[in-house]
Order: sequence, then C-alpha cells, then structure tokens
Amino acid sequence: MNNGPRRVVITGLGAVTPVGVTADESWESVVAGKSGFANNSYQVDISDMPIGGVCEVKEWDGAALIGRKEARRMDRCQQFSFVAAAEAVAQSGLVVTDDNRHRIGVYFGTGVGGVQTLIGTEHMLQSSGHRRVSPFAITMIMPNGSAGLLAIEYGLRGPAMTTTTACAAGSDGIGNGFLAVRMGLVDAAIVGGTEAPVTRVTMASFAKAGALSKRTEGTPSPFDKDRDGFVAAEGAGVLVIETLEHAQARGANILAEIVGFGQTCDAYHITAPDENGSGATLAIQNAIAMAGKTVADVDYMNAHGTGTRLNDSIETKAIKQALGEHAYNVAVSSTKSMTGHGMGATGAIETVFCTKALQDQIIPPTVSMVEADPDCDLDYVTEGARKAELNLVTNHAFGFGGHNAVLALAKFTE
Repeated sequence: MNNGPRRVVITGLGAVTPVGVTADESWESVVAGKSGFANNSYQVDISDMPIGGVCEVKEWDGAALIGRKEARRMDRCQQFSFVAAAEAVAQSGLVVTDDNRHRIGVYFGTGVGGVQTLIGTEHMLQSSGHRRVSPFAITMIMPNGSAGLLAIEYGLRGPAMTTTTACAAGSDGIGNGFLAVRMGLVDAAIVGGTEAPVTRVTMASFAKAGALSKRTEGTPSPFDKDRDGFVAAEGAGVLVIETLEHAQARGANILAEIVGFGQTCDAYHITAPDENGSGATLAIQNAIAMAGKTVADVDYMNAHGTGTRLNDSIETKAIKQALGEHAYNVAVSSTKSMTGHGMGATGAIETVFCTKALQDQIIPPTVSMVEADPDCDLDYVTEGARKAELNLVTNHAFGFGGHNAVLALAKFTE
C-alpha cells in the first residue's frame, strides 16, 4: 500500500435531477439554461402555503426503472440513488470481484433520509393501525439506507458510510470518499448524495423559517437584488472514484480528478451563515491548498448560490476573502437557479456538473438573475453558458448547522 496521498480520479457519473433523469440529460439542460421549476407539486398539495413552487424530478417511475418489488421497498430518495449509481457504475466499467470487493466502499450523504416514508407511515398508522405498517418502513426511513442498499447491490465489503450534514451532505459524502481513497483505506468508491424532501411537513417548515421563495416565476434567482429564497428540490448525484493507478490498470476512461477538499463549521448559528463568511472562506482556501494550487489557478466556482438573502451575499464575501482580487477574474455560477436546492443531494449533483464542465470546457449559467444585488458583484455568468478554458474548479456546499464543504476538481492530465 502506498503510504503517501494517492491521486483520485472520477470514472463514472450518474444523476437524477429536476431537469433530467441521467447525468447527460441533466447537464444538457443546465447548459441550455432550462429550469426545473413548477408552481405546483405533483406529490403533495402546497397550494395553501406561502410557496411559489418546487423543483421535482419529473414523471418519476421507480417501478419501471428498478422493478416493482424492489421499488416498493425503497423510499423515493433511495430509488434516486439506486438509479444514479447504476448509471455511474455502468459508465465507469468497474467490475466487482471477490479479489477487490473488500477494497471498494460507499460514501454517501443525505439531509433527512426517507422522510416521505416516515410521514407516510405515521399517516398509515393513524388511519389504519399498526398492522398496515410496512415491515420495510425502518430500512426505508433510515438515512444510511442508500449506502447500505448500494453496498448490497454491488457486493461491496469496504466501508459503507453516510454523512448527514444538511445541505453539505452530498459534498461531504464525496469528500469523505475522496479522503479514504487518497489515503489508501480503499481503492475505489461509489460516492454521492440523495434527497427526496417534498412533503407537506418539510415544505411548511422551510416556509415558516422564511427560507422558501414565494415567487411563481423567475425563481430561484441567486445573487439577484430581489431574490426571496430558495426553491426546494430533490434528486441524486453519484460518482465512481478510484485511484489513478487502479483506473489505469483496468483501462478506465478518466473524466476528471478530485484534488482537494475543505471542511469547516461556522459554529455560529443553527441556520444562518457566519456573517463574516469566515467558515466558508477557510473551506475554500483549504480545498485549494490541498490541491497544491494557488487562488490564481481557480477558473470557475460552482456556488452554493441558494437565492436566500443571507447566503448569496455572504458567499460572495467569502469568495472575495478567499481569492482576493482574483475573485473578479473567476466565473461564478449557481446551477440551483435551474435545479432548485436539493438539500443533501445538491453538492453531489453539482459535482457531477463540475466534472462535465471540465470535460466539455463549458461554464453553466446562472439564470433568472435580472439585476445584481450591490453586495453580489462578481461574474455570475448570466448571459448563458460560456465556453472557457477550465483546469481547476471548486464546488461549494453550505448546510444548516454551519457545515461548509468545498471540493476542488481538476481537468485530468497524466
């Protein structure tokens, strides 16, 4: 085993999002500036709430994609992760055998896990009694369900771990897997995040907290002076990662390289980011430092960019504090302006987008931004997708509880 840090590459991508049910379809949609926003939810009634709309995965049919029997035993968030993982593993060409299964892990993230099953089971219990409760309810509810199911599906005997750091969870799942591969704990891993949070309870709770946009069009609008909150979303993002040596030995097609990861906590407020942006600043700096790069090397930042009043201005401040004057030379965009905010899935979905950006040398845009907030004075790529030379990009994810996770990805070179 190599005692030093090992290079970690991405060989497979999978995604289920409000703008596509594959990684390619989702990427093509965000490059085209297509929004997944809809005024009404087809899952629950939100018409009586002060919510403008949601970003849901359209026309989802888990039974058709997974099989009716298996789909009935999975929460919606587990179905998303299962389908996205199948896409990523197929693209990677990774073959699990008795010789390598103990050296492959699963590192996942989610904010709440099977919340739809939890709420649905409570309703079933109240209306029909305990005999109608599914024997699979517990495994559908538990946040580690996706990681466990994926380990079982692919016969992986390495670690199968789940991180629940709210909206940073998807990036933390990828980052934790990256560190495990980098330091030699495993040779390869399935990593990512998933979420299916659209319920009346969660929508009402976010609305009561003043987090959700009330607008019925032109939203979410990150960095805009009139932004009024995020739009709740769902989906999953999954990557297959492995050491460079492992990928090359089996002739895998390498898509990009993960080169850095920064994790911090604001230790400031349970929902609001640190007003000085110090935690986010340090996470960005740590990711770049681990990559062995300088701030001048950063070409593009996929922002957390939720569209809330606090996040966008403080994230902009953090970027400027982290990069100094170079911040004005870096393109920054929020793909949440199209996908909405997928909670624990969002960092993973956006890592898929960052990988595609490096592959295609295209920066996705920020849509629905009409006039910039005076506090948000960076280049937010509002004119549409932009061709650019991209070598180093960062992906930002910040969650309730003060969790900050920043991944640094690089164009692969020998």
